[in-house]
Amino acid sequence: MDITCLDLEGVLVPEIWIAFSKASGIPELKRTTRDEPDYNKLMNWRLGILKEHGLGLKEIQETIATIDPLPGAREFLDELRSLSQVIIISDTFTQFAKPLMEKLGMPTIFCNTLEVAEDGTITGFKMRIPDSKLNTVKALQSIGYNTIASGDSYNDLAMIRASKAGFLFRSTDKIKADNPDLPAYETFDELLAAIRGALD
Repeated sequence: MDITCLDLEGVLVPEIWIAFSKASGIPELKRTTRDEPDYNKLMNWRLGILKEHGLGLKEIQETIATIDPLPGAREFLDELRSLSQVIIISDTFTQFAKPLMEKLGMPTIFCNTLEVAEDGTITGFKMRIPDSKLNTVKALQSIGYNTIASGDSYNDLAMIRASKAGFLFRSTDKIKADNPDLPAYETFDELLAAIRGALD
């Protein structure tokens, strides 16, 4: 029994925080898990910047409403779901993900939750479990699944390495150079072919 686990941002949709950085005119918010391996540190830093600028959930959701999946992502996902069960495992939040899931055909996503005050201020965040990508893959393996995983960032490496097959997708030159043993692909056709090969 195989199940494919995919990262969301950078793989199927553009990076939400980069889009919001452009929309808000705050260049610091371009920093993502491609740059900072410690997700808690990154999120707490982001929340500090939002507070400093008086920005909340409403403003971020307005930006998310303008984001479309990456070209070819919906077709890739539809084809992949005809071959394998697929779960998107993301460090994003339910309040961000829903409109993006609708544009992708409502695939299953495991993600986290923001803590939001009545006035829309994001006061904190609750991670589903520690090391959620790695521990989700391990949990799937514990109930009899072989996992195949793909992602682009530092926080995807553990789930990629723990899986029977794992691939970097549209990753950075540094992450690829630091992990030369991991196959790295740039197009959905290449990734689909690699996953198909791992499923055989």
